[in-house]
Parts: sequence; C-alpha cells; structure tokens
Amino acid sequence: MRQIFLFCALLSLSICVAQHGEEIKKYTIDVSQFYGSVLLHNPDISHLVSNHPAGFILSYNRKTYGSREWEALYKYPDYGASFIYQNMNNETLGNNFGVYAHYNFYFFKRNIQFRIGQGLAYNTNPYDKNTNFRNNAYGSDFMSSTYLMLNYHKENIFKGLGFKAGVSVIHYSNANVRAPNTSTNTFAFNAGLVYDLDGGTEVAYIPAGPKEKVTEPVRYNLALRSGINESDIIGSGQYGFVVLSGYADKRLGRKSAIQLGADVFFSNFLKELIRFQGTSFPEMDVNIDDDYRRVGLFVGHELFINRTSIVTQLGYYVYYPFDFEGRVYNRVGMKRYFGDTVFGAVTLKSHGAAAEGVEFGIGIRF
Repeated sequence: MRQIFLFCALLSLSICVAQHGEEIKKYTIDVSQFYGSVLLHNPDISHLVSNHPAGFILSYNRKTYGSREWEALYKYPDYGASFIYQNMNNETLGNNFGVYAHYNFYFFKRNIQFRIGQGLAYNTNPYDKNTNFRNNAYGSDFMSSTYLMLNYHKENIFKGLGFKAGVSVIHYSNANVRAPNTSTNTFAFNAGLVYDLDGGTEVAYIPAGPKEKVTEPVRYNLALRSGINESDIIGSGQYGFVVLSGYADKRLGRKSAIQLGADVFFSNFLKELIRFQGTSFPEMDVNIDDDYRRVGLFVGHELFINRTSIVTQLGYYVYYPFDFEGRVYNRVGMKRYFGDTVFGAVTLKSHGAAAEGVEFGIGIRF
C-alpha cells in the first residue's frame, strides 16, 4: 500500500517538473500559516471533530511567461511542489505531513490565486484495533491528499517580498485501500508571505500567438486500470481489482474533449463481501453465488494542459447483480500522454463522496 501511494505522489511530481520550458526560469517561495476546523461531512466522525487544527504550507513555485503555447492559454500559471504540516489538535487523529505537486492559476489581474495540489500524506496515529480503535478516519499511515487554496495574492510589494491571504481546504483519505476510511476535510483560513528568488526582477509575459483551431475526428481509447482496495468492513482483507474501459472522445477545442464509453469492473473485494453477507446476515437476502462483476456506461470530460489532462466521468451501472453503494459512480483523475497515442493515468473511482479505489492505468488513444 505504501508503494502505491508513493508511486502516485512521484507520478504527480514528475508531471509537474517535466513541463518546464527552457527560455525563462523564475522561481518564488511562499509560506502560509493556517487555522481552521474539521468539517463534519459524515456523522461517523462526530467524535473526532473537537479542537481546531493548525499548521503551515511551504511551497516552491516555477512561474511561466508564455514560452510554451499552453502557458498563455491558461493565463501564465505557476507549478511546483509544496509541503504541509497539520497538527489535528486531536490525540486520536495525530499529525499529518504531506508532500504535493501543485498548480497556481490567476484571475482578476493576477490578484486572485487558485491553487490545486495533489500528493501523499503521512499520519502519525492511524487506526489500530488495539491501541487506537477510535480513529475511524484514517485506516493507514500513508494516505492520498488533495488541497485547494483561494488567496488574495500580491507579489513584490517590497524588494521581492509579497503577501497572500485566503482560505484552504485540505482532504486526507486512503481511498479505501484499507478500512476504515471515513477521511477528513479541513476548512482553514491562511495568511503568509511570498518571496521572489530574483529579488523582484520584472519579466515581461510573451503575448499569446494566433489561436490554432484544433480539429480532430472522433478518437477511440482503450484503457486497463488496476489497484487494491477493501470493503468498509474492517479486517475483511485487501484484494486486487481490474477495470477494462473503452470509450470515444471528441475534441471541442484546444482545451477540452467530451467522452462516451463503457467500463467492465472485476472487483475481487466484492467476492469476499458477498460471501460474508450471504453467510453471516441471511436477513440481507444476499446469495453467495451473486456475480461480483459490474458493467457501467459513462459520459466524461477531459481538460488538456500541455501533455497532462484532468479527467472527470459520471457513470451508471447497466449490469449490477449485487447492490454496493448504488448504481451511479464517478471518476476523477489525471492522465499523462507519452506521444500522441500512449497515456498513463491515476484516477479515483467513487460513489458520490464514498471512495471505492485508486486506479492506476495505461491506455492507447487512436
């Protein structure tokens, strides 16, 4: 499990680092302190919502100026790496340490900054049936983590030193790799400083060139995804799963494409869950011979950022012999293209806010 999440974090980081241009290199660092509250998104963690968590966010940013066409297209974002320390101020939850790859996007004459970061976090006090059975939020010491920041952001106020302040949301979850996995979401206020490592030297942005119209025929995709997960029953065991996906996509322009396709799920954890419910809870009317496989149809959207893209999909099971979390499912994640045909992907499949598993995939687009 640890190797899986480490691979996820390294993949995200490599996506960020690999996109730099050669012409202009300019970097900033920023540090923000935050203070907030754990949101009660699930009544099962009500006993864990007590004191206010606090911590800091330290970031290293590479600025863009239009050396590549995608930079001007997204109004010259930053990308980089960040570190978060969060004291949950709750002995049961412990402390979290996270490393992330992130993007910064700017609005309103670059005074408003929106950041999205994805990475890996380490928890100091996860669930243990003997010593920490009350921690039903974190089932493992290594977890996937996502954070969002919306800041007023003003650089180079005095000799390269600037200021930022706003709000953050920090999410921790092991994506059902191991139970329990109720997860936490922290909403916090943050404020801090930003420093230009060149001392505030101004660099002109390269204006965007003529917009190239992207015209493509319908393209077809085949993807193979896999990973490990566990049902919500603690101690039921971790099992591998396989997902076969086929879909068509149509580009709508330089930034996006729409998708229509199908998934076939081979979820081995459902085998154990069906056996457990069929033999231990006859009142649930589960037959131990029920099929663990599922087939879904989905629609989706793909947002292209250079050779990286962000995928969101919404699906419905058309073959659904065993009831697990409902017929509607969703998927969100990242793809990285290697040439024009081959891609790798890391996605999260869930039912609403209930994660089912992290999927590591490879595919072809032709």
